[in-house]
Amino acid sequence: MPELPDITAYIDALEKRVLNQPLEKVRISSPFLLRSFDPPISQAEGKTVRELRRLGKRIVFVLDDNLFLVLHLMIAGRLHWKHKGAAITGKIGLAAFDFPSGTLLLTEASTRKRASLYLVRGENALAEHQPGGLELLDRKNTLKAFRDALLKENRTLKRALTDPHLFSGIGNAYSDEILHRAKLSPVTWTTRLNEEEIKRLHEATRAVMREWIERLREQTGAGFPENVTAFRPEMAVHGKFGKPCPVCGTPVQRIVYAENEANYCPACQTEGRLLADRSLSRLLKSDWPRTLEELEEKKAAMRPTKEKR
Repeated sequence: MPELPDITAYIDALEKRVLNQPLEKVRISSPFLLRSFDPPISQAEGKTVRELRRLGKRIVFVLDDNLFLVLHLMIAGRLHWKHKGAAITGKIGLAAFDFPSGTLLLTEASTRKRASLYLVRGENALAEHQPGGLELLDRKNTLKAFRDALLKENRTLKRALTDPHLFSGIGNAYSDEILHRAKLSPVTWTTRLNEEEIKRLHEATRAVMREWIERLREQTGAGFPENVTAFRPEMAVHGKFGKPCPVCGTPVQRIVYAENEANYCPACQTEGRLLADRSLSRLLKSDWPRTLEELEEKKAAMRPTKEKR
């Protein structure tokens, strides 16, 4: 799912292309995309884009007449800038937004259509789409505000960071990077953190997001961000299962749950302990390896021995 740095990159590119331009036509090919009916989407046509905002992981087009077009890309939604009038093609094409300077295409490479588009009128209606999480790069994100949000409920750090009602714009990928930077386990309970660990997490959160925003801006340049992905070669642990940690060289491990996973370095984050994958630990029970050394021993024991000639 595009997160704060990716959404920022999209908004940067869109501001250069559609700001103060009229939205001439909205073409929607998927009946699952549009989730609002009043005002009708036709009322957005002909209205000028006065501002672009980020609302959590949503992109908001601020239009004339107090109208707001709210786009949530969810996991597989992506934006593409094409020549004016570009066709919506293939099963992944959801919509097209025509401007004088070109066409913004929306695609979703998933059979489960989760991307959503709303047209709402007024700031109050827009506020209903605001999850309410703390803005990470805002001046209001003081250490106290961060601590208050973090300790609002007793959750694992991974779940707390990715809760949009607590923190704005963090998803599966960047939460892994933040926790690795802070040298904290993804399954540590929030209420068990001491003050030094909370401060470290606060600093890591701001630093990781700032660094990735600048990195994506540099990579995109004057172009349009087409390679929006949760798996980037520069990442430390996310998507790097089995590869060496860039800090200590220990193989990155992971735990899988539901549709997500947590990637971590045992040496940097869990004092060498392997975190139990829910499904595998139920299967292996007491036989689950607790350290990397035990894991390697079990792998070695499972390898077939060569028959003596």
